[in-house]
Amino acid sequence: MIKKIIALILLSTLGGVLYYIGQLNQPSQQHRRGPGVVAVVVAPVISDIFTDTIEALGTTRANESVNLTASTTDKIAKINFTDGMTATKGQILVELVSDEERAALRSAEVNAKQQKRDLKRITGLVKARTLPTARLDDQKTLYKKAKADVQVALSRIRDRQIVAPFDGQLGLRLVSLGSLVTPGTVIATLDDLSLIKLDFTVPEGFLATLKVGQSIKALSDAYPKFHFEGIVSNIGSRVDRVSRAITVRAIIPNKDRKLRPGMLMRVKLIKNKSQSIMIPEEALVMTATNVYVFLVLETGQVKRQSVIIGRRRPGAIEILEGLHIGQKVVVEGTMKLQDNSKITIINPDRENSL
Repeated sequence: MIKKIIALILLSTLGGVLYYIGQLNQPSQQHRRGPGVVAVVVAPVISDIFTDTIEALGTTRANESVNLTASTTDKIAKINFTDGMTATKGQILVELVSDEERAALRSAEVNAKQQKRDLKRITGLVKARTLPTARLDDQKTLYKKAKADVQVALSRIRDRQIVAPFDGQLGLRLVSLGSLVTPGTVIATLDDLSLIKLDFTVPEGFLATLKVGQSIKALSDAYPKFHFEGIVSNIGSRVDRVSRAITVRAIIPNKDRKLRPGMLMRVKLIKNKSQSIMIPEEALVMTATNVYVFLVLETGQVKRQSVIIGRRRPGAIEILEGLHIGQKVVVEGTMKLQDNSKITIINPDRENSL
């Protein structure tokens, strides 16, 4: 009985081995059917404007900015502005007590008028040879001094007036009527917001690429979906010894008054704007020794095409050599392809969105 069992086992094993050998000698299913057709997504090779950018952080400044302060010590007699008001150049915003100065001005003006009348009278007498010429010269000197006294009195009154030095927007009022102010006391701030100066630093390695008139784009967290555009107006004359960076200033139009001094902005400095051959970045296949794409042929097959790549931007890459505008490359399905693979395009109407 045992011998029969052993014989059956040996026969089963021998049958399995013979079946396996037979399968090895049969052509594979793939070889019998030929290579399969691979479904792929393709994109055209296009010409597009490629722009290099330098990113930095910057701080905004007003085009003109000043703290309005008194130049003398006295009490406030008049306040002619409100918080946030728009002021024009030369507008009197605050007046200090100036009773004595105004009385001195009236006295000086009266004296000047009297000296003018005397000058006219003495001029006539000198012409009539009633008075000597020296008397006329003395009177001219007195008249000039009287006019100078008027100017001095006016200057003392102006010292007690805080005037807007340029057109701009006033900040918060920091004093009250009757307050005693001294030189240096801040009464309010005044900012010209028609233009905004944006100061940012750039590593010295990019110094050669900087130039006045260069375009920039800036973003602020306050307006995350809005791009502010400006131009470089000035490049600093010194590189910082510690940070090895140089300060750059750009000017941004601020017609809508969205930007305010002191805001933090992300700056994109645009350089090397040029026309380039571009493809989607996912079309690239990279190995240790080669960079290539699968080029779509008119025969419905693909060809492994070596390329030389250049600059990158999110989702796209520049092609320096290997492709021409109008050709098509595979962007999805590359892992299943090899030279001369047959393909079917599943996005024939796809528009490129590089």
